[in-house]
Order: sequence, then C-alpha cells, then structure tokens
Amino acid sequence: MIELEKVLTNLVKPIVDDKDSVSVKSMPSLSDKEVLLYVYAKSDDVARLIGRQGQMASALRQMMAVASRIEDKKITIKFESY
Repeated sequence: MIELEKVLTNLVKPIVDDKDSVSVKSMPSLSDKEVLLYVYAKSDDVARLIGRQGQMASALRQMMAVASRIEDKKITIKFESY
C-alpha cells in the first residue's frame, strides 16, 4: 500500500522555503474510493505551491493521480495556509 501522504510530502518539501512548516494530512472522505489530502504551509509557501494560474498545483495533482491509480482511488488535494 502506498502512503500517499508521504509521497505528497516528498514532492512539496523541496519546493518551499521553510521545509519544517509544511505538513500533509489525510482527512476522512464520504467515499471509500476517495483520498482527501490537505497541504498546510505558510501563506507565501502556499502561493509558491499553487504557482502562476495554478500550474504547480495542477502538476502536483497530476503526479499524485498517477500514484493513486495503483490503489484504484481518486485523490483530492487542497492547499491551506496558516
């Protein structure tokens, strides 16, 4: 079984300035086939993760979609700042 939280954490940590401020949490979903992941980071790091016109966020979602296909699950990623 792939640890999707760990995979996403390994993808986002090299992108942000403050690597210790980033956390990825899995939240419960109504469907067994869906995985809901939240990325929590400082506001300037979230802006970097989303990128211009959402390009970076889209790329992260596409990469995670590949990882989630192995488990036959749909993945949803949300970005939150603190």
